[in-house]
Amino acid sequence: MVSKMKDTAETYLNNPEKQKQLYKRTLLIIVISQMFGGAGLAAGITVGALLAAQMLGTGAFAGIPAALFTLGSAGAALVVGRLSNRYGRRRGLSTGFIVGGLGAIGVVIAAVLNSVILLFASLLVYGAGTATNLQARYAGTDLATKKQRGTAVSIAMVSTTIGAVAGPNLVEVMGSVAHSIGVPELAGPFILSAAAFISAGIFLFIFLRPDPFKIALQINAHKENMETSEVPEQNPLNKKGIAVGAIIMVLSQIVMISIMTMTPIHMGHHGHALGAIGLVIGFHVGAMYLPSLVTGILVDKIGRPVMAIASGVTLLLAGIVASIAPGDSVFFMILALSLLGIGWNFGLISGTALIIDSTEPATRAKTQGTVDVFIALAGSAGGAMSGMVVAGSSYEMLSLAGGILSLILIPIVVWSIGSKNKQKQYLKESPLKIKG
Repeated sequence: MVSKMKDTAETYLNNPEKQKQLYKRTLLIIVISQMFGGAGLAAGITVGALLAAQMLGTGAFAGIPAALFTLGSAGAALVVGRLSNRYGRRRGLSTGFIVGGLGAIGVVIAAVLNSVILLFASLLVYGAGTATNLQARYAGTDLATKKQRGTAVSIAMVSTTIGAVAGPNLVEVMGSVAHSIGVPELAGPFILSAAAFISAGIFLFIFLRPDPFKIALQINAHKENMETSEVPEQNPLNKKGIAVGAIIMVLSQIVMISIMTMTPIHMGHHGHALGAIGLVIGFHVGAMYLPSLVTGILVDKIGRPVMAIASGVTLLLAGIVASIAPGDSVFFMILALSLLGIGWNFGLISGTALIIDSTEPATRAKTQGTVDVFIALAGSAGGAMSGMVVAGSSYEMLSLAGGILSLILIPIVVWSIGSKNKQKQYLKESPLKIKG
């Protein structure tokens, strides 16, 4: 097996055309798997809060489901990242998706048994699917050049749109299916989640060969062996780049999860039917992923910092619109949640590109997993607190506070630009050259 892997890697080392073909094939495999993963993710988040409110008999803790599956995704992100770093993307991602699917099955069983404890435990496991769906965006970048990274992330994410938009709009259909087999209607979308996540995992396990992460490691090691005349200068801002990228994604996640989680509850209080709620969440999830292709190109062309600032401004607008929107207006709720999704999209892709720029191939997957842990924990905190904030004040206050919080991104990005410029000036003025 080791000899076979070595032979496979060697076919790509000095063959740019083969590398390009594998890069395109890997993106295609990720695109297909993300269609399934998007459906699994969106179907569950649409009714998670409603199912918990129904089983608990109160909406005060409706943010708990989002908190639990994002908390579960934190642990899963760490495990998937380390599995990918040690065994490759194929094993890491397929394991995460299948475990997430098992969690969705557990949610369905919990609804049938009316067991809140099993519901909460299953939501934790379900989080593995959401974490893996997010981490799959990295797989397409393993063989990408620096100028392709933003675009590669965006291609992986935009493909999620198909399943992500379909999921919420199948809420009523899956509810009817569930009712016909004696399962509570609100558990129906989790049946779809289970099938989608498990299908994504099986598909990746079968078709993600050769593993792009393993090939990328071999190519990088080969290049280092060839570059004996000069040792590349070390980037003293590497850790800062990781920190800034992580902060951008963490803040975007907190704001997005907080407002999104309470929107179904807010709409329910204003008499909206499940179909209307699914429509709003469908637009929101579509806005999270559909702009990705354009966002990735912009991130590569005009830069990571500019798009990160655009994220903060867009999230602020989303918070303002949500806070002033009439509760009985589906149009304004769609507008607010669409802006929320777009702002999150800008933050995630610009932050992801910064993380990739700031890491070395040998430790990249592990670092990516660790960063996604903080993103998931941020979402967990936002989801848990959102219900309490609304119970103590209002949905409007939650939305406005989230929008204002997003403005923190601007000074952080400005600081990172200043630090980078200082580094460039230092390297320009320094007369020392590091030779091998």
